Amino acid sequence: MKALVNGRMLLAEGWRDDACVVIEGERIAAILPDPPAGAEPVDLAGHTLLPGFIDTQVNGGGGRLFNDDPSVETLRVIAETHRRYGTTGLLPTLISDDLSVIEAAIQAVDAAIEAGVPGILGIHIEGPFLNPVRRGIHSESKIQPLQDQFLALLESARHGRTLVTLAPEAATPDQVARLAAAGVIVAAGHSDAPYETVRAALDNGATGFTHIFNAMSPLTSRAPGMVGAALEAADAYAGIIADGHHLHPATLRVALRAKGPDHLMLVTDAMPSVGSDEDHFLIHGREIHRDGDRLVGADGTLAGSTLTMAGAVKGMMEQGRVPLETASRMASATPAAFLGLAGKLGHIAPGYRADLVLLDDALDVQRSWIGGRA
Repeated sequence: MKALVNGRMLLAEGWRDDACVVIEGERIAAILPDPPAGAEPVDLAGHTLLPGFIDTQVNGGGGRLFNDDPSVETLRVIAETHRRYGTTGLLPTLISDDLSVIEAAIQAVDAAIEAGVPGILGIHIEGPFLNPVRRGIHSESKIQPLQDQFLALLESARHGRTLVTLAPEAATPDQVARLAAAGVIVAAGHSDAPYETVRAALDNGATGFTHIFNAMSPLTSRAPGMVGAALEAADAYAGIIADGHHLHPATLRVALRAKGPDHLMLVTDAMPSVGSDEDHFLIHGREIHRDGDRLVGADGTLAGSTLTMAGAVKGMMEQGRVPLETASRMASATPAAFLGLAGKLGHIAPGYRADLVLLDDALDVQRSWIGGRA
């Protein structure tokens, strides 16, 4: 049993600097004024303790791209890399690829969870059921419409959460409903669909939007598009990339005003460059190079990001003009709710898993815990 003491803690009810967090096993056992007898004290040195960050869109890290080698070792490297920046739970994300690669990725995630690799919460399958017009950096040769015979594969994960990003025009409402009924979380993205098509997907079980504003039909005066549907849908969640490149700060604030921090969640869309000195890598033979803190293809198309979740929290505070507690919620409680893990992750409260991150005054990560283990 451990007792985290001498910290400024963001608890479920708000900030406290006069409490200790008691961890027993992998869970938070209690929040108390003083450490209980027999507990090992852990001095937080006055730093800030937050719920661990949860990232639903992580393509790579530590020089590894999930698509290149969908294996337990790749997942371990990616998770360890992002943990250094406060991410205690993530969905390794596979961008559009062949069905055989999707199958291997699902099997790798199942094996990683069985092996207890810290931080792996499931898998995000982003494509290939997208609109090639809005493909972004995805390879056009991999993109195809969703067919009924593919559904069993998308539903085949035995552990964790499965998130599938698809373009509503590349799937039928019935296919969306079947995935949702099987427990798959369906998000809309990389789409040029009109509002009505997006609305049909929502009505049939889609619950999220992937990197809102980016790679989707825009909001205009008489054609609301996917952006309009996303902003209007009060119960739907949306990921947002607060790196200063994917969105103008005013656009980010519009999204926050419309969705609120309980339905707008921070994501990184991180690539292998995170935690690596490499200045270039390949996606399906296409070279991606680092330009400062941007990643771009030869034609200037943004290719994911170099963002970390700690950086996303800072970016949300600066660009979104919100306090730390709001940005923290968007990085923890909101994605936990989107994944159906509310009550288990995303808060510092008794009964929750002890996934925690400690930040200094500059909001740099000093330490993290996953399931109570530092």
